[in-house]
Amino acid sequence: MRAAPGPSARSVVASVALPLAWLVFFTALQWSVVRYRIPIVAALTAATLALALWQWAGWRVTLHRPAVVVMLAGSALATLAVPLFSYLAPTGLAVATTLFVVVPLACAVLLCATTVRAHWAAGVVAVTGYAACAAIAITSSPRPRIDVWVTLQQAADGLGRGENFYAMNWTGSPGIQDAFTYLPWTAVLLAPGRWLFGDVRWALAFWTLVAVAGVWMLARGAAVRHTGAGWVWTAAAVTGLLVLAPGTLTQLDQAWTEPLLLAGLVWWAVLVQRDRAWWAVIPLALACASKQHLALLLPVLLLWRPFGWHRAVATGALTGVLIAPWFLASPPDFVHDTISLLVGFHPIKFANTLYLLALNTFGVTLPFAVTGVAVLGTLAAVCWTVWRRQPALADVLRWLALVLLVANLVNKQAFYNQFWLVGSLVVVSLAVASRTARTSSSSSTG
Repeated sequence: MRAAPGPSARSVVASVALPLAWLVFFTALQWSVVRYRIPIVAALTAATLALALWQWAGWRVTLHRPAVVVMLAGSALATLAVPLFSYLAPTGLAVATTLFVVVPLACAVLLCATTVRAHWAAGVVAVTGYAACAAIAITSSPRPRIDVWVTLQQAADGLGRGENFYAMNWTGSPGIQDAFTYLPWTAVLLAPGRWLFGDVRWALAFWTLVAVAGVWMLARGAAVRHTGAGWVWTAAAVTGLLVLAPGTLTQLDQAWTEPLLLAGLVWWAVLVQRDRAWWAVIPLALACASKQHLALLLPVLLLWRPFGWHRAVATGALTGVLIAPWFLASPPDFVHDTISLLVGFHPIKFANTLYLLALNTFGVTLPFAVTGVAVLGTLAAVCWTVWRRQPALADVLRWLALVLLVANLVNKQAFYNQFWLVGSLVVVSLAVASRTARTSSSSSTG
C-alpha cells in the first residue's frame, strides 16, 4: 500500500496565506468606508497581486479548520477594533455589533466539532445571525443618508406606478438627484422589498440568502461521494465567511446592491456544475441586466467550453431583451443615466483605488487610456489563460473575480461593495474546490 502523499510546501504556504489575505482584504474594506488611506490602497493592491499569483501559478487551496477558525475569529476582532461606518441608532448598532462578534465565534466553535449535526448548526447560526443583523440594520436605520437607498426606494415606487425611473428625479437624495445609474433589473428585482415591506433592503437580504442557498448546492455538488457529509462542513464554513465578513453591517445599512449580482453568479455556477448550462444563461443575464460592469465577464465565459460562445452570446442577447423596454422608452434618458453620467462623473475622494492614489497623493489624473489598458490587458490575459487551460469551475470563479478586482482597483469610483463582490466570489469558489480535496484524498491509497 502506498503511503498517502503529504501536502507540497507550496500548498502549505498557500493554505496559510489564504486566511491572512482574506483578513487583510476585508479588514481594509471595513476601514475604507468612508475614508481614503494609502495603507488601504496598498492592502487592496497586494490582494490583487496575490490573487493573480494564485491563479497563474495554479495553486490548489482548500478550506481547513484552522484557517476557517482564524478567519472567523479575525472577523469578530475586526468588528471590534476597526472603525465601522453606520447610520444605525446607538442601541441597534450595539446589538448588531455584538452579534457580529458573537456569531462568528460561535460558528468557529461549531465548525471545530467533528459531528455533522454541529456543522449543520454552524450554518444555521450563521444564517440566523445574518438575518437578525439585517432586520436590526433596516429597522434601526430607517432612512440612511445615501443616494443609493433613496434612488432604489423611489425607483421601486415609480415602477409600481408604471413610470420610467430613468426619467425621474429623486426627492431628498444627498447625492445624485436626476439619474438612475444602474441597469433596470436592479430596480425590478429589489422593488418587492419596497412594495411588500417598505424597504428595498429586505430584498437585498433575501437575495443574499438566495446566494447562500446556492453555496450549499455548490458544496453538495462538489462532493464526489454523495453518501458522505463532509460537504456540510464546507458549506457551513463558506456561509459563515460570506455573511459574517467584516463590514457586512455597513453593506446592509447602505443598501449596496452587490448581493443581487452575487446571487446571479452563484446560481449560474450551480446550473453549470449540474450540466444545466443553458438554464445558467438566465441568472447570468439577470445579473448582467442589473449592473453594467458584469459585461466584462462574458468574454471569459465565451472562451470557457463548459459554457461556451453560443451561451455567452445568448446571455448577451437575453440581457439586451431584458433592458430593451427601458431603453426604447427613452433612449436619451437611459444612455445619460447608465453611461454618460458615469463616464464623466468626478472622482470621489474616498475611493481607495490606484486612480485616487495618483490623484490624492501625487496630484496626477490618470488618462482614461491608462486605466483602459490595465482593464483590457487583464481581461485579454485572463481570456487567453482560460482558453488555453480550460480550468475547473472554482478556478473560473476566481478568474472572474480577478477581472473585476483589477477593474475596481484602477477605477475612479470603487468602494466596499464592489470589492466585497470580488472577495465573495473567491470565498464561493472554495465551496466548489472541495471536489479537489476529496479527489486527492480518495486517490491517495491503493
